[in-house]
Amino acid sequence: MQADVNVQDGRLDFDFWMGKWKGFNRRLNGRLKGATEWEEFECTAEARKILNGLGNFDEVTFNRASGKIHGGAMRLFDVATQQWRIYWADGSSGILDVPMVGSFKDGRGTFYAQEMFEGQPIFSRFIWIPKDDNNCRWEQAFSPDGGASWETNWTMDYTRIE
Repeated sequence: MQADVNVQDGRLDFDFWMGKWKGFNRRLNGRLKGATEWEEFECTAEARKILNGLGNFDEVTFNRASGKIHGGAMRLFDVATQQWRIYWADGSSGILDVPMVGSFKDGRGTFYAQEMFEGQPIFSRFIWIPKDDNNCRWEQAFSPDGGASWETNWTMDYTRIE
């Protein structure tokens, strides 16, 4: 059975992300440690649809001072729950992380997971903000206290490559 790409149920939420991108990253040095210094670096990304539009996949190359790092994200839309699951893997471990689960509302995608960080359980959050056809923003934050407070520890501002 093929997905009906004309259905307006959220499966098109990531259409803005399809294509090639150049990104500017700010990554906090020392997560959940009160750090205030940021590492800044560029990246490139390319995203494409999979599964007849019920998912997408992107590959990212980060150009950090310590060298290139490769990663990939697979996003799958769950028709029954109307939510997305985002799976991430980096090029050093090849292991899919715990999926981030969420959806878009009022032009903003918010996704959550509970995972382990340095031996402690935390909540993690991704925010996707499509700004226009050629610009978008991604943010990551961690919460050590069940979501009462959040530390944004990574941001990426993307510009489409024509």
